[in-house]
This record gives sequence, structure tokens and C-alpha cells, in this order.
Amino acid sequence: MKAAHLRTLLADQARNDSMFVNSGQMVLDYCRQKVDKETMSKLLALAEKAGVEQKKQKMFSGERINETEGRPVLHVALRSPRDATINVDGNNVVPEVWKVLDAMKSFTDKVRSGEWKGYTGKPLTDVLAIGIGGSYLGVEFVTEALRTDPEAAAAAKGRRLRFLANVDPIDVKRALEGLNAETTLVLVVSKTFTTAETMLNAKTVKAWLIKELGSEDCVAKHVAACSTALPKTEAFGIDSKNVFGFWDWVGGRFSCWSAVGVLPLALQYGFGIVQQFLEGGHAMDQHFLKAPPSENLPMLMALLQVWNCSALGYEGCAVLPYCQALVRFVPHIQQLDMESNGKRVRMDGSEVEVSTGAIYFGEPGTNGQHSFYQLMHQGRAIPAEFIGFRTSQNPVQLPGEPVSNHDELMSNFFAQPDALALGKTAEELKAEGVPDKLIPHKTFPGDRPSLSLLLPVCNAHWLGQLLALYEHRTAVQGWVWDINSFDQWGVELGKVLAKEVRTYLSGKRSGAGDDSKFISPTKKLLKKYFE
Repeated sequence: MKAAHLRTLLADQARNDSMFVNSGQMVLDYCRQKVDKETMSKLLALAEKAGVEQKKQKMFSGERINETEGRPVLHVALRSPRDATINVDGNNVVPEVWKVLDAMKSFTDKVRSGEWKGYTGKPLTDVLAIGIGGSYLGVEFVTEALRTDPEAAAAAKGRRLRFLANVDPIDVKRALEGLNAETTLVLVVSKTFTTAETMLNAKTVKAWLIKELGSEDCVAKHVAACSTALPKTEAFGIDSKNVFGFWDWVGGRFSCWSAVGVLPLALQYGFGIVQQFLEGGHAMDQHFLKAPPSENLPMLMALLQVWNCSALGYEGCAVLPYCQALVRFVPHIQQLDMESNGKRVRMDGSEVEVSTGAIYFGEPGTNGQHSFYQLMHQGRAIPAEFIGFRTSQNPVQLPGEPVSNHDELMSNFFAQPDALALGKTAEELKAEGVPDKLIPHKTFPGDRPSLSLLLPVCNAHWLGQLLALYEHRTAVQGWVWDINSFDQWGVELGKVLAKEVRTYLSGKRSGAGDDSKFISPTKKLLKKYFE
């Protein structure tokens, strides 16, 4: 298949038609992938051999499929309806999920209505959410995606939601700029209340609140938390009624559906909008559970990514949303997939014999076309995933213009996959009268694989479906490779070394500091840092 050009593959209409799949109003077109019917049959057989169906059932039934940490993987329970049953060790976790959801609805309703007031008696109209990684990227993506949705925007009128993630003090300055402590509610998002960056930022913002409002008593009125460490949140000064928990079966990069995401999103947009988001995620869960493999969108997208990565040797994947509302979608998918599937060993500890994971990047169209598409067309071949919507959040049709602004955008959504797949030959250029000396420069080799996703509109429901789709896509890849997509040991070593550096910096600032643990280049650079 590697030698078969997409021009040839796309000439087979029956093949193309077989690769056009619907899930309700969501459409997946993967005919521009370097596969034929036989390839897809073999990939589906590979999934069967790898036990994907059985592993999926184990995930949804609460078995401990995160073997290295001994935990279930149950982000799907966070978006299950109230009457669902998902057992962990014989206990149905869904009522506990809804207990937290109901508590968050009650709290966010009080804040939004003005019933809950700040220390000086003013309503809290601004929210600053402090968290990093999975406690930040997913909820920021959804926040940005809903900002220009008409229904969500109306619900958010008069309110602001900001995020503070980086421990860099510059991020603190930017996050607090223009905020009034009297009207600001701070959310500290840390399951253990020990995440180094988050806790230093939380202490910094707490000091700002106390300085601005004049008393430590303000903390109970101006700070809430998403955490399970009640003794630590109490010591911080947070009222225990305003601490909303989640469970060890919720992985950070899958936690947008928990208090991590629900609390800030409900404060900004109201619980009704959040409910639509949760229902969208559940709808995709049901599709993933029930659709046959050949019509199952997460399954198909995952198998195509396994094929591109492990069989064809592509190292990258460009996620290209033709919707500016998805401006923060790709950073979240970077963490979701790269932290999940950037692994080198199987569940049993043996080394994986093929490449796993991919380098994810992307930018909303058409901005990306004026940035990195040059490399995609005439440099490296990088599989791409195009995402578009039939209806814009903000339709504009100017008098005298041949198409609406959204149609102009979507013209590129439809054109770019064909340009990448078909390219432009020297013969075609000659026929167009292009000068001979420019023909090599204007030739496009084509044969760049892609798929296209088309959704109705970018609203809370379809955002829920889209995010759940990519979550399940990520899991299926891991199951095929027999790796654990739900741990992240790769982030630990850097943290350990950073603690050693932190200890040294603290000692050095006070006139001591032992650098004997560091290699000579690090010692040299540290010396420059203190000059």
C-alpha cells in the first residue's frame, strides 16, 4: 500500500463509498487514507486479535485496566445518566458522581445568581482557575470553544473565566491583570493539593487576595477547590462545602468531565450548557459501545492512526480544525494522545517492536495554511485530520460577496485534503503553460493521507461528542499496541530532578548550595544563572 498513490486509490468509487461513515449527524470520510478494503479488513482483524472489544467492555464495566497503577479507567462514568449502573468493586459509582454534580450545580447557581457573595458583599463575576496539564488544557479548550456559541455566550454575559497554569510569575501577572479581588472567585484544581506549580500559584494568588481584601478571612469566601485532600484544603482556608472531589479512576487528561471541568464551565456558562456537553460525551460513548467496528468512528480513526504510525512509518499527525473556536483543541489533544500513547513497553514490560504514538500539532484553518502547510504539501508527508462544521457559530454574509464568510472558510476545508492527496504533476503544469524552470518548484507530489470529520455545529453537545471521540480513539490505539494509555511515568523523572535543583537553588540563594549531584554542563549553566 505504501507504493500505491492516492490518485490511484481515489479512482475506485466503490472503495471511496465504503469509507464514508456516519454517526448520527457526524460524518467521517477516510477515503484519502492509504488503505483499501483489504487493508481495512486486516486492521479490523488486528483489533479483534488484540482484544479491543473485550478491553472496551472491561473499561466500561469498571475493571482495573490501568494495570501499572491498579485502577479502573472510568471517565465514561462522569457523563453517564443518573440512572446508569457502573460498578467498581461491587459499588455503583454513578450515584456518587451525581452527588458531586448536584453539589456543583447548587454552588454555581448561587454564585451566578449573586446569592453567594464575596468578602465585601459583592457578587463574584470573575473566576480564576488554577491548575496545570489535565487540570487545565481540556477545560480551557471547551471554554474557548463555547465562547462564541450564541447560547453559551448569552449565559456567560457579564462573567469572565481565566486560567493560571504556568508557574512562571509572568503567567500570574497576566492572569490577575484587570481583576478586582472583591469580585473574583479562585478555583484551585489539584487532586492531592500537592502539585508543585499549582500550589505555588495558589499561594501567590491567595496572598494577592489577602493583600487586596485586608484579611485572611476572605479566603473562605473567595476560594473553592477541586480536590480530594480535605485536610490540606482546610489548612489552606477553604470551606469544606466548597471542595468538590473526584476519584482515582479519573485520569488527569480525561478529567474535563469531572469537577476539574464542570465547576469552572458551570460558573461561566451555567449548568444547563455543561449538561449538554456531558450528554454529547455520553452519546459518543454509546456509539463507541454499540456501533459495529466497520462503522465505529473511534475504532476506525484509531486503526488508521496505528496503520500510519506503525506500518507506514509516519511520525506526525496534524489536527486541523476549520473553526477558530477550536483554537485550544490541539494543545489538549497533544496531551491526550502523546501522554497516553508515548510509551515504549507493553503491559507485560516487554519492548514494543513498532513505533507507537505520534507527534501532534495543528492550528485552526485557514491560519495554518499560511504557516506549516508548505511543509505538508512539498516537504514531509504528515497524515492530517480535518475537522469542520456545517454551520458557523457566527454566520456572516456580506452584500455583493459570492459566498458567506463560513463558506469561504469551508472552501479550504474541502480543497486542502484533495490538494494533499492528488498533488499537481509536471504534466499538468506543462499543460497550463507554466515555464519549464518553475515546474520543479510548482510540482506537488501528493499522496499525503488525511481524513475529514464534518459535524453540524460547534456547540456544547457536539463538542462533547468530539472530545469523547478523540478519547476513545486514543484508548483503542493503546489496546492495539498493548500499552497502558492511562499512566504517565514519563513525566516523573523530570519532576524528581527538578526537586534536586530546587533544593540547590534554595541553598544557593541563602549562601550555601551543593551542586555535587549535577553533571558538569548543568553546573556550568547554573553558575551562569547566578551571575
